[in-house]
Amino acid sequence: MHKQIFVNLPVRDLGRSREFFASLGFGFDPQFSNDDGACMIIGENIFAMLLAERFFQGFTSKPVANAFQATEVLTCLSCESREEVDALVAKALAAGGRAPNPKQDHGFMYGHGFEDLDGHIWELAYMDPSAAQAQA
Repeated sequence: MHKQIFVNLPVRDLGRSREFFASLGFGFDPQFSNDDGACMIIGENIFAMLLAERFFQGFTSKPVANAFQATEVLTCLSCESREEVDALVAKALAAGGRAPNPKQDHGFMYGHGFEDLDGHIWELAYMDPSAAQAQA
């Protein structure tokens, strides 16, 4: 049975967030998007629900974390190559994001990441299967 994952993230300005992620190459499912939220397609069974903060708040009795002050989640996406990692980070920076940490190169694994417009951290990783087997 195939499972799906929906990561729900509060955003301050849904329109700007949609533009930011569209500039990185992500698409949105219009069937599950409206003025309160946008269903960003990450993979075949992986989605991020970008929810307007006021709408997001309706799903929890806890305060909504300010991702610029506290880290509520680290979302890591796999990439096909080192070049894809670097290209996505470059697009994020050009669209107004920032890189909170330097690149990491462990030989078999390469990573970098960015903060989106709301401070959510998106890590990007490429793992070289042949190099990983050699280190095992």
